[in-house]
Amino acid sequence: MLTLTHLYWLVGAIMALVAMLTLLDASHPRRFRSGLFWLCYAAIFIVGDWMPNALVGALVIGMALLAGLGGLAAGPYQALSEEKQLQSLQRIGKKLFIPALAIPGVTLVLVLVMGQLPALDWFDPKNLTLLSLGVACLLAFGIACYLTRESPRQGGLEAKRLLEAIGWAFLLPHLLATLGLLFNQAGVGQIIAALSNDYLQLDSRLAAVTAYALAMAGFTVIMGNAFAAFPVITAGLGIPLLIMQHNANPAVMAAIGMFCGYCGTLLTPMAANFNIVPVALLGLKDQHAVIKAQAPTALLLLLVNIVLLDQLAF
Repeated sequence: MLTLTHLYWLVGAIMALVAMLTLLDASHPRRFRSGLFWLCYAAIFIVGDWMPNALVGALVIGMALLAGLGGLAAGPYQALSEEKQLQSLQRIGKKLFIPALAIPGVTLVLVLVMGQLPALDWFDPKNLTLLSLGVACLLAFGIACYLTRESPRQGGLEAKRLLEAIGWAFLLPHLLATLGLLFNQAGVGQIIAALSNDYLQLDSRLAAVTAYALAMAGFTVIMGNAFAAFPVITAGLGIPLLIMQHNANPAVMAAIGMFCGYCGTLLTPMAANFNIVPVALLGLKDQHAVIKAQAPTALLLLLVNIVLLDQLAF
């Protein structure tokens, strides 16, 4: 049976491949420090379950020091000539979208099939969606290699190029999600619950729904990640107000609550991997150009999510 550990091993293997390619690249300006950074990240995914917590923490601190002291840099990248790119584009055509569409398509099929056929215990049912996504990505990678007639090694080089372009910001979702759990363990959610009870009149269902949705979006703006905001705001507002006081459906509340958080993700520079890195990759002059383009959609979707939460969760 595939478990979440196998998916961690896959992610760790990709990080290890990037680390090895970096260390072996003699033309890389900071190959040892950059390679060590990705190697530490790979170790956390591959053997983190068997490491003492202190050692995992030391690796994270080491990665922070490597990134903070300028140890990361992008290596040289030799792109195909425009002539070869044009030839490849003309040969592949619209088939180029097949790998991208295969990821959500295969994930959906696997989730539906495995969910309806529990006798096929190939995947851990507790992490069915994530495992299906991992299998779908592997299949899409194979399709991409077949369509482009490139070797898997080229895929590794492209992974290296993308990860080096993103840099330390690649770690933000992981670290911010952990920070959210730490905030929850520290009792921040209970403090928010106490403050809302003392200073906010949330007896009406719509007021409670609006407060939860806005808090999810607002705390995500501060934290930069909806996964970090979710345990804190749900413990502080969602469970005591929506579930215990107004009998909301927990599954619906959690799903739409996360969507509210994603609206906040579109509005914050703290979500650097989403909103700042694309600016660098696209060479935009305005550092907040992506956020400005997303803001109207984010605010409209937040309003829609409030309506959906009020209508579907009760």
